[in-house]
Amino acid sequence: QVQLVESWGGLVKPGDSLRLSCAASGFSFDYYKIGWFRQAPGKEREGVSCINNSDGETYYADSVKGRFTISRDIDKNTVYLQMSSMKPEDTGVYYCNAQWGAWEYWGQGTQVTVSS
Repeated sequence: QVQLVESWGGLVKPGDSLRLSCAASGFSFDYYKIGWFRQAPGKEREGVSCINNSDGETYYADSVKGRFTISRDIDKNTVYLQMSSMKPEDTGVYYCNAQWGAWEYWGQGTQVTVSS
């Protein structure tokens, strides 16, 4: 059974840091591109960052460059999103996505709220 489980969302203050994790199971993790997306209330889901597990290449949206870092632990089938210098506009539900060719999976999401 394919699963993507996001963890460690929460409530933080502006300027704080938070690390999300996405634990994958049920598919060949090594071949997939793993991405983080987020959806703020009343807005469309947007891509935040992704990493190719095959070669480690990463991508970041302009809004998070220099503040967020994506990484992976192949042995644990887990991808992390380290978020620093967080802003209120980072608030939203963060979703993990795995993609390889026509295969695509989504996690259930974890809420991140940045508020003073």
